Amino acid sequence: MIDYGDEFRGRRVLVTGAAGLIGTWIAEAFHDQGAQLLLTDSREGPLSEVAGRLGAAYAVADLSTGAGVSGLLAELDSRWSTVDVLVNNAGVYPRTPVATTERETVERIFAINVLAPYQLARHVIATMQRTGTRGSIVNLSSGAAKRPTRTGGVYSASKAALDMLTRSLALETGESGIRVNGVGPGFAPGSEVSELPDEHVAKMRRGIPLGRTSGPGDAPSAILWLCSAAASFVTGTVLDVDGGRTAGDFTPSGGA
Repeated sequence: MIDYGDEFRGRRVLVTGAAGLIGTWIAEAFHDQGAQLLLTDSREGPLSEVAGRLGAAYAVADLSTGAGVSGLLAELDSRWSTVDVLVNNAGVYPRTPVATTERETVERIFAINVLAPYQLARHVIATMQRTGTRGSIVNLSSGAAKRPTRTGGVYSASKAALDMLTRSLALETGESGIRVNGVGPGFAPGSEVSELPDEHVAKMRRGIPLGRTSGPGDAPSAILWLCSAAASFVTGTVLDVDGGRTAGDFTPSGGA
């Protein structure tokens, strides 16, 4: 991972979904660059473990509810006047076909995957503009926004909506020097693929041109870059960091 020197030292960074595998990787990456962290998740046990290990502040919040988001924003405002970086990483992926997915499940998926990022970004943008902070927002997307599966239609729709929100916010905030981008991480053992049978994971790995699943240096490296001065002319972009999986259909040499 690139060492950005003192660029991120003391920067105020809010990471949602920080108790999950990818969220933990993101938190570790900013910690290693010297940033100040506020981590949030709905699971207090694993969240407190990650925060304790990194010496970070944390707030338990259920982002599926308006009250949970409001509570997190109140905690944020009590600590800082704004943030320099917001990483909307929290997300849910129930594997159910659209035809058998109940409305309550759809509402929960969109609440966490779309409405919470919208509410957090809306608040953070206002505080950035008020304080003259030229900050960055990164929303965690997914290849499913482009390539839906038979058991993830609602999830795919939520991530496609988040991608459009990312681009719309970039258009609205560019004149304030605020940049909004997205990162679509690849499959990472221990996160969403950990619940899949080994043969399914192996099949997915064969569909990745670079021949491996995502590791701790992949999505976090892209996020750091997008939030750095090196990407100062990049906004409204959704960057797939998935080993080429969403580039198109891929069959390894020698067959499947």
